[in-house]
Amino acid sequence: DVDLSLVTDKPGDLTVASTDDEKLVHAAWIKSNRICLLSMRRSILDHLKSGLPTDCTAKELMTAISERYRVPSNADIGSLLQVLFNMKYDGNGGVRDYVIRMVIYQTKL
Repeated sequence: DVDLSLVTDKPGDLTVASTDDEKLVHAAWIKSNRICLLSMRRSILDHLKSGLPTDCTAKELMTAISERYRVPSNADIGSLLQVLFNMKYDGNGGVRDYVIRMVIYQTKL
């Protein structure tokens, strides 16, 4: 039952007319979501958590992580490597800007 929140969508909000079965499903989903989020957040290093959403469901967090760390195609990798290897400091601007540009390309890789 732990993966319930990952395989099913969030159930609708409870109302006065909700049945006992709907209440049980809602409670199980909430518990599953809380356990999944807790275990995922504990397994992610602190410096990597900064760009991830804080108040979301476990399924949304998994989607955000997969988008953030998607694997680019070989063509993208080749062009980024070519740009990174051919970069030269031209004396214009500061060294800091040059290093930041290099870090940006490295991060994209």
